[in-house]
Amino acid sequence: MSSKNKLSSRRKNKNNHTGIRTILAILAVAVTGAAAVIVYIVISYKPEEIMLPLMYEENINKYSEEYSIPAYTIYSVIKCESSFNPDAVSRAGAIGLMQIMPSTFEWLCEFTGEDCDPQKLYDPDTNIKYGTMFLSRLYAQFGSWDIVHAAYNAGQGRVLSWLSDDRYSKDGKLTDIPIKETKAYLSRINQYKELYKSTYASKGWNDYDDNR
Repeated sequence: MSSKNKLSSRRKNKNNHTGIRTILAILAVAVTGAAAVIVYIVISYKPEEIMLPLMYEENINKYSEEYSIPAYTIYSVIKCESSFNPDAVSRAGAIGLMQIMPSTFEWLCEFTGEDCDPQKLYDPDTNIKYGTMFLSRLYAQFGSWDIVHAAYNAGQGRVLSWLSDDRYSKDGKLTDIPIKETKAYLSRINQYKELYKSTYASKGWNDYDDNR
């Protein structure tokens, strides 16, 4: 091989080595960066924020105060009803975060004088407002959160029939719930209320001093 060809070959090898070193350096930086991201995620990971979201906090706090309903109760209802999906629609036709039936929305709008177009229930603020208002009216009617949540799930008429039936009620209190779905719903709601209240105790949510 001529000296000219040898020189050209050495230059190519040198360039190849330089390219490989550059690639390795880039890979090292990428791996280091990825590791840093993983460490940050692990350090900042808060499982309670996934299991017990605090989404729509401003809206919930606003209507919690307006209707004197504890915020942790509103969060728990949303968690059970829609898992914080504002576009949720049930097989029965209940809509939005707090799964409000259009007929219930129409009834509640009679008290506010607002337009009762069911499409408005997809709006988180509207849904939270009327869902919280509904909880407030149910509590004013029944005075017990277990009965309120049962009525929210099974309907007021059905719960009223249970309260007048000795098989399910005694001294104005529900002693049994004949529908498995409603019984399971009540259990889930109460569990979430305790979890939200204890997990976010630092929030200082108002209980409104009424055993709610």
